Amino acid sequence: MYEKITLDNGLRLIIAPMPATRSVAINFFIGTGSRYEDDGEAGVSHFIEHMCFKGTAKHPTPIEISSVIEGVGGILNAGTDKELTVYYCKVAQPHFKQALDVMADILFNSKFEPGEMEKERQVIIEEINMSLDLPQARVSMLLDDIMWPGHPLGRDIAGSRESVNGITRELMLDYMAEQYEPENVVLAIAGAIDKDETIKAVGEAVAGWTKKRQPLKYQPYTEKPIGRRVAVEKRPSEQTQMCLALPGVSLVHPDRFKLDLLNIILGEGMSSRLFTEIRDKLGLAYSIQSYAEHFLDAGAMVVSAGVENKNVDVSIKAITAELNRLKEGIPEAEVNRAKELFKGRIYLRMEDSRSVASWTGTQEILMNKVQTMDEVIAKVNAVSVEDLYKIAKEYAVGEKLHLAAVGQIDPDKDWEGLLKI
Repeated sequence: MYEKITLDNGLRLIIAPMPATRSVAINFFIGTGSRYEDDGEAGVSHFIEHMCFKGTAKHPTPIEISSVIEGVGGILNAGTDKELTVYYCKVAQPHFKQALDVMADILFNSKFEPGEMEKERQVIIEEINMSLDLPQARVSMLLDDIMWPGHPLGRDIAGSRESVNGITRELMLDYMAEQYEPENVVLAIAGAIDKDETIKAVGEAVAGWTKKRQPLKYQPYTEKPIGRRVAVEKRPSEQTQMCLALPGVSLVHPDRFKLDLLNIILGEGMSSRLFTEIRDKLGLAYSIQSYAEHFLDAGAMVVSAGVENKNVDVSIKAITAELNRLKEGIPEAEVNRAKELFKGRIYLRMEDSRSVASWTGTQEILMNKVQTMDEVIAKVNAVSVEDLYKIAKEYAVGEKLHLAAVGQIDPDKDWEGLLKI
């Protein structure tokens, strides 16, 4: 259960009381991320997120910010994605007001001192270097690049070393002034809270925050003819990290939950087809799974695995065989198990105040509405065996299958020849 209140300045406040808990989760969702950026400012959303923890007039140093929350046993962090940025904390109920105060302070009053900015610039470049060195992270970058070529969705969220080096303080402040507008923000609070007290506390925390500019719009994604389908990066390794991906659907597409169920059957959990076949029966991988990505106007279904270099070919063939087998039809008992897994994961999530705040806030900032747990479960229950047969036939198409890989393998090999389903 939740209640949405729109304040006079346009800020959307979503309150979800959870009387049985002793914690409060505070999540500020900003309607901006890497896909809102031009190529020349790539990484600015992520850079701003970092700088908001570097000091305010009231809390001049990073440790004075973090200690307000961590000093009472709470957690404090933030994250930037392709379509949103979130700042969140979770504290015991008696510390709710001081936690809300520091969260509002870092969003409205961060100083962006030039010296701190230069130090954090280097921190972010080291973060990028770390991702480039990690095969699991690098393979995801390669996959995004071939799935969304020439589009911000295909760029790394942190940007590149070159783009980060080119971000100025003026650019950051200008971008923040446009995107961190109250109408472009959702504040989701869940846990041991009283409605009236929470509204009053929020009103005091955001007093004086008014709309000044119109937020930027994201660059729409228009589906293009399939281009390059393979990206292989050769490097010394004991194992090849690889991803195989098919175009999927958006957050609001009618097939969204059908594709989610298909993904569960394919590769979510130890009872999935990929885990059972590739790991348990064939012993080809320690780690293998699939996941569905849903953006505002696009999506993907991705299989990721790490296998011995000499086993890449046989592993691709085994994975494509499982993708092909989805099109043969799925037994009703297996569909029902997937539904129960989907529902069970939601039920478990809703026991945690931070997850509840994430559930409401993420939906509101991305879709301007919140589906209740019961509404989502009803949609999942309505999916039939025939629905999954049709969607598998429609989306599991060999000509649309992409491959990204990082390991000690030949980048010039005819990898496309293996992408057959």
